[in-house]
Amino acid sequence: MTKAFFIDTTVCTGCRGCQVACKQWHDLPAEETENRGSYQNPSDLSAMTYKLVRMREEEIDGKLRWLFFPDQCRHCLDAPCKGTAMYEEAIYQEPATGAILYTMATRELNAQEIIDSCPYNIPRKGPDGVLAKCDMCIDRVINGQLPACVKTCPTGAMNFGDREEMLQLADRRLGEARKKFPKASLLDPDEVSVIYLVAYDRSHYEVAARARTPEGLTRQAALRKMISPLTRSVAHIG
Repeated sequence: MTKAFFIDTTVCTGCRGCQVACKQWHDLPAEETENRGSYQNPSDLSAMTYKLVRMREEEIDGKLRWLFFPDQCRHCLDAPCKGTAMYEEAIYQEPATGAILYTMATRELNAQEIIDSCPYNIPRKGPDGVLAKCDMCIDRVINGQLPACVKTCPTGAMNFGDREEMLQLADRRLGEARKKFPKASLLDPDEVSVIYLVAYDRSHYEVAARARTPEGLTRQAALRKMISPLTRSVAHIG
């Protein structure tokens, strides 16, 4: 059975334990940062930061609210990046977990094309040309362990398990959250393997807004599938 994350932002305190745990497990270096007037640090995802707790102050219903959003790859059920690449050696879906995984062969792809195909603006290109993002801690998961970010979360905001179990947990938590937050919702639960519960309308969460419509992405992926075999053949002949 495939796996899924359930991230309940209504109980996230912005501690960034998940962010640090991700860096530690993947042996990723810290990034030089600067004071930008925000507790969010660093400013964005990168080839060295697969997970980032985004922090925003929003005025909602006349009150100032802190919004914390642990951003990461959504491991889409039908991943546009994979459909755009059409190159299994570079981007593939691990069958047992459903994780969308990138390899060193992504340096052979058109990086900007892959980045643009992602509705959540997740992949980042490293100095060596390789694309990088969350890998679901696949080495931990296939050995029966929780992803590092989930293991370290102190509030229960981060959850991981069989997809059906996570969907049931998400529905239960949604019902509970709506007692306090009437506009609470789940973000794209039928399309992704990282399901977020947010307290307010998704328009308040910048990273939750889709860059392109699913229909547009589907058309792009379909076109890519039509021309990919030809372009690959030409590339290999050359």
